[in-house]
Amino acid sequence: MTAIPAIRRSSRLRPLALSAVATTGAAAAVLTLTPASAQAAEAPQSAHRVTAPARAGHTDSTGATGAGAASGNLDGWIRQSLAIMKAKGIPGSYEGLHRNIMRESSGNPNAENDWDVNAQKGIPSKGLLQVIDPTFHAYHVAGTAQSVTDPVANITAAANYAAHRYGSIDNVNSAY
Repeated sequence: MTAIPAIRRSSRLRPLALSAVATTGAAAAVLTLTPASAQAAEAPQSAHRVTAPARAGHTDSTGATGAGAASGNLDGWIRQSLAIMKAKGIPGSYEGLHRNIMRESSGNPNAENDWDVNAQKGIPSKGLLQVIDPTFHAYHVAGTAQSVTDPVANITAAANYAAHRYGSIDNVNSAY
């Protein structure tokens, strides 16, 4: 029997940062290990800090009940946003919203980008469609919560912004 040498901590060992993306359906997963010191410089565009999910019945600072409490899932949030968008004349489709949400946040309403140029300026992108606070406030749609991480408010404001800039969220195929 051969003795296995004891593993000892070496000064050459560095902490590693773990980035992962998972999707449902086809069960795809991506795993990346990078030295922690290189993470900020090499972070992929989809790197978002994940915070605790919103609680059902959560109220925002205005006292409005979050849309997430009513529908509780991505399909419901998109459908609520589409109803508001239709009433307000904001173009967009379920497919266009879903595609962009999955690219931007993987469907996490509390995703926050803490590494890009906006974050470096102190205004990180937040929510399902990764909206910065100034854009959210400029394109906020009346009748939705005043919180950038409220799923319906985030989707609807982002779709409103995309409509003004690109004609529709359906025309957006990359970071915007």
